[in-house]
Amino acid sequence: MDFLRQNVFPYWKSILVILIPLALLPLPVVIPTSESRCGYVVILMALYWMTEAVPLAITSLLPVVLFPLLGIMSTGDVCIAYMKETNMMFIGGLMVAIAIEHCNLHKRIALGVLLMVGSSPRWLMLGFMITTMFLSMWISNTAATAMMVPIVLAIIDEIYKDEEEEVFHDEYMSNELKLEEKPTKEEEYLESVVSSQQVIVTARKPDKRRSKKNVLRASLLAVAYSANIGGTGTIIGSSPQLAFKGILATLYPEQTDMNFATWMAFNVPGMLINVFIAWIWLQLLFIGFDWKAERENKQAQQKARALIKMKLKELGPMTFHEAMVLTLFIILALLWFFRDPQFIPGWAAPWHEIGIQVEDATAAILIVTLMFMIPAQPDFWCLRPKEATGKVKAGPALLNWQVCQDKIPWGIVLLLGGGFALSDAVKVSGLSDWLGIQLEGLKVLPQFAILVIVCVMTAIVTEVASNTATANILLPVLAKMSEQIGVNPLYLMLPAAVTCSYAFMLPVATPPNAIVFTAGKMKAKEMIKTGFMMNIFCVIVLCALTETLGVALFDIKTFPDWANKTEITIVSP
Repeated sequence: MDFLRQNVFPYWKSILVILIPLALLPLPVVIPTSESRCGYVVILMALYWMTEAVPLAITSLLPVVLFPLLGIMSTGDVCIAYMKETNMMFIGGLMVAIAIEHCNLHKRIALGVLLMVGSSPRWLMLGFMITTMFLSMWISNTAATAMMVPIVLAIIDEIYKDEEEEVFHDEYMSNELKLEEKPTKEEEYLESVVSSQQVIVTARKPDKRRSKKNVLRASLLAVAYSANIGGTGTIIGSSPQLAFKGILATLYPEQTDMNFATWMAFNVPGMLINVFIAWIWLQLLFIGFDWKAERENKQAQQKARALIKMKLKELGPMTFHEAMVLTLFIILALLWFFRDPQFIPGWAAPWHEIGIQVEDATAAILIVTLMFMIPAQPDFWCLRPKEATGKVKAGPALLNWQVCQDKIPWGIVLLLGGGFALSDAVKVSGLSDWLGIQLEGLKVLPQFAILVIVCVMTAIVTEVASNTATANILLPVLAKMSEQIGVNPLYLMLPAAVTCSYAFMLPVATPPNAIVFTAGKMKAKEMIKTGFMMNIFCVIVLCALTETLGVALFDIKTFPDWANKTEITIVSP
């Protein structure tokens, strides 16, 4: 065993890279069909994604190599999948998020929200959650968490600073008594009284430290949960829903029910409910509901509020840079929402009437282009103060390419593209039809039972695999399964896409989980215990909303006409 531990285990990734394709090789050899060859690639990529034996982004590039060589798709057709409209929308949304971070607008928003809520631990925790949730709707969950964690640590430290000093004083006094000479009888009596008080104080010490520890862990977990849940609020909030958008457009090009506005209409209520449940659940586990004790601890709360004010003051007044980025961000959100809001004709309707499909990527790239044109510190003659002298200089723009180049997670772009390539190949090869036939036996189950099974299985898989990879693998299969059992594809695909973000149990499940796990010095079993119930709560809420709000918005219990036509046309450049 020692030999294996020292000489073999360090190379487990290299071993898996070789063994997995060899173990799967009988599939295309014994069954020489296009379906089996495509299945070989799908299973290979799924195992590579789950084990991360190869970096996720590199695994996502395998379709460019394997699909042409296995005779499934041509190289040109595969490459088109890596830059679809959804990927362009994702890149545009990322650049806007980077602009928000670049000017520190996200910090101003976070501190402003925290200042509005109460300064007791439970209300601060709600403030952390609301802020993280809102930011995660528009910027990456990882960025929102990474920004909030230092704020949480600073505020919790400030609240419990005096108690730590008191504990230190108690310990010091207790040690001093041990160094005194042998006391008289009278002093013995007094010392016994003092010592008994010291015992009481010292006995309270662990409670104080445990109180800070509990509040800190509850607040950090609140940030992680809010980031994961908040990312489901908009279609650009997390990569699984972008994968859903792209796969849905690929398989069902005539589908018009799902867009930015309808996604928000369905998911924002569930997002708010789940964040509220998380707030109650974390209080129940870590803080309790002793409102009287909190009212008595006014001094610590005032210090926390003063710290937030100080940090907000350090940012200074809102600059032109921040104001312009905020304005452009609001314009983009409105353009996305009103492109095709369903309840009124959208601004893109005139183009649709002449057969031109104007999608969300157009609005995103328009706003990004303006950010590269508008100066962050305008020095135009008409805007210069009268006392200003010297030569007029052109300042930097609201956003520059170097910042984008450094901060854009290109690996996620490739991961999305790899998923779209898989979706195309599964359709072209006929694998989706074969899978649909195999799963037709599920027709005997009630639709709601199938929905619950899909959500639970997705929640389990996404704990151990990348949420984007999970969406890329499951969604095409669920689409074809829906057709075979006569269910609206949205009935299974939409909840599955949302559930891909419900990874609360393991530190490695999502980057926000890993960040707070490290910052709070937690144990894995603590995160598993807390996150297990969060998974259950969120799946229950999602299934209930699918059966109610889903019916109202998408008529999700009716099999649509657009699901009968799933032919896909891929045009080489």
